[in-house]
Amino acid sequence: MRVTDKCDAYSFGVVALEIMMGRHPGELLQSQLATSSTFSESRGDLFLKDVLDQRLSPPTGELAKAVVVVVSLAFACTSMNPRARPAMCFVAKQLSEPTLPFPSEPFDIITIGNLIRETALR
Repeated sequence: MRVTDKCDAYSFGVVALEIMMGRHPGELLQSQLATSSTFSESRGDLFLKDVLDQRLSPPTGELAKAVVVVVSLAFACTSMNPRARPAMCFVAKQLSEPTLPFPSEPFDIITIGNLIRETALR
């Protein structure tokens, strides 16, 4: 394995998902590493709200937007293709001044699959 700055992005993505989920995202990431069609069938239909740490109240308003930004960035950082992962300077900029669009659907029905697909298109 060649060590590059994309390894830092992957590590950030894993830690960010672990914080948001309240547990290690291993199973979710393993599903993502499978072919995209398998992921869509097995985990892509999971609602974002169901993947988040259930010990916390569901986010609303600006907090919901921030959660979507962090989770979207985390999935982009954990892309199975290292070249598709964002640079950490881009991630840092998005965390401080988000420009990623918020999905059009209400927070309660945002799926993991939609976040991953939308992130991959950017």
